[in-house]
Parts: sequence; C-alpha cells; structure tokens
Amino acid sequence: MPDNKQLVHRDHSPSVKKSNLSIIANDMSSPLNVGSLFRLCDALGLYKLYLCGNTATLPNSKINKTSRSTEKYVDYEYYENAEQLINKLKTEDTFIISLEITSTSIAIDSAIFQNLLKPKAPTCLILGSENTGINKTLLSLSDVTTHIPMHGKNSSMNVISAASIACYEIIQNL
Repeated sequence: MPDNKQLVHRDHSPSVKKSNLSIIANDMSSPLNVGSLFRLCDALGLYKLYLCGNTATLPNSKINKTSRSTEKYVDYEYYENAEQLINKLKTEDTFIISLEITSTSIAIDSAIFQNLLKPKAPTCLILGSENTGINKTLLSLSDVTTHIPMHGKNSSMNVISAASIACYEIIQNL
C-alpha cells in the first residue's frame, strides 16, 4: 500500500481555470469575512469579487491575515453603489443570483434552481450583511433568489459558510 502523506503548499499546482461566477459582497462590514471571501474566490477560481457599499476594503490588516495573501491573486473592484453595479452587469447579460432566505426563494439544491442557471453565461452571486441580509432593492434586481435548505433549529449560517456551499453548488451547474 502506498504511503499516504499529507501534502504541503509547495505540492500544490494551481490551475489557470477560471469560473464565470463572480461575487458581490454588499455591506459586509467584517474584514474577517471579506478576507475569507478572497480566499474562497481564489480556491474556486471565481472570475471577480465586487466589494460594495460599506464592505470592508483593502488595505486592511485583518483582511490580509484572513485571506492568507489571496487578495494578491483575486481580481476585485470596489463600487460604492451595488445597485449601479448590478444594472451594469445586467447590460452585459450577467445572470444575477441573491443568496437569501425569502418567501419566494428557491432551494439551491433543487432541479428548479439548477435549470434556471445558464451554463457558460456570466453569473454573479450577491451576498449581504450577516445581520441584515440583502436589501430589498438588490433582491428585486436579482434574476432569482436562492437559499440553502436548513435542517436544524437555526434558519441561517455564517455568510462565508453559506457562500462556500452556494458557490460550489452553482459552479457544478454552470
């Protein structure tokens, strides 16, 4: 039986493959969450990270610490107004998804949601504040709102955990 050893960073060969999925982080004030988003975008090869509103931005030592230097490799932009960014992306035929539990949101693991995705089309996932979620204006600009089905007593999870699940699920269907 071959020796099963844990690999280290130098054993990793990065891929040049990029997804057509981007993220909009709107009003995400925690620099630790923003740093984790940079790390997630790098790990999954996301196209771009948009930081909007009062989202923590660089330079920020807490973002740098949590991102583990991935902010150097992830293409990102800051927009003060997420609504204007979304309208711009829509003119470029970007499919806009909000990750939020609402009365009309569709389960992310459902065939209905998966059939709405447009393979190879530019796609953007909106994430909001952990405390207040995604505002109504941004929800109304979205092509679809999706949620992660929750089986426990709590109705939500940390925004980075939710973003990780959602991005992975979306990429599998693009």
